[in-house]
Amino acid sequence: MKILLLEDEMILNNSITQYLKQCGYLVDSYSDGKKAFDAIIAGDYDLLVLDINVPNINGFEILRRLNELKKSVFVIYISALIEIDDILQGYELGCSEYMKKPFHLEELGIKINQLVKREDAFTNHMLFSRNYSYCKEKKTLYYKNEPWPLTKKQLDIIHTMALNINMVVDFERFRIDVWNGANIDNPTIRAEISRLNKSLKEDFIKNIRGLGYKIDRYYPR
Repeated sequence: MKILLLEDEMILNNSITQYLKQCGYLVDSYSDGKKAFDAIIAGDYDLLVLDINVPNINGFEILRRLNELKKSVFVIYISALIEIDDILQGYELGCSEYMKKPFHLEELGIKINQLVKREDAFTNHMLFSRNYSYCKEKKTLYYKNEPWPLTKKQLDIIHTMALNINMVVDFERFRIDVWNGANIDNPTIRAEISRLNKSLKEDFIKNIRGLGYKIDRYYPR
């Protein structure tokens, strides 16, 4: 999952950024609301973690403008504003969570984890393991947030399993999606997936004997 963080208290910004990266998320962090808003418009974030009282454009205004542009994205507010009117405004704008400062970093991690489990819309960026993540839109596998080199065939295999996350992909599906319907035998497919596995540092592709292969979505703890 790809997250944008907006927090103008730099010590807290750095702490949250490092924590989320350690959890395996892709994170871009900002301290200025205008720069964050421009990045949101230009980017493809799955989740925004927004402070409210920040320079130039506040967190409420960012979500208000996104609503006007009909740009849908999940938002968690983190704020020292604890009045019920502020909390209500956040939820009326459409935030998923409103967290009052101070909070434990692990609490933020739990909130994000629960959102991922609850919302099927979190599908563009997904975790395969603690260090491997995948972006379906860019068709790129990442290791520790850096692109991991694979052949086109290997990426096609990963992409097919990502489209069927948590489900077994049988050999016929691989023939259709990866080999364009060619009459490829099962041992050839197994051999290609075996080579793919050997190129990875973590074993997240599961061999379901007699049926096919699958990747399960990874949830940070």
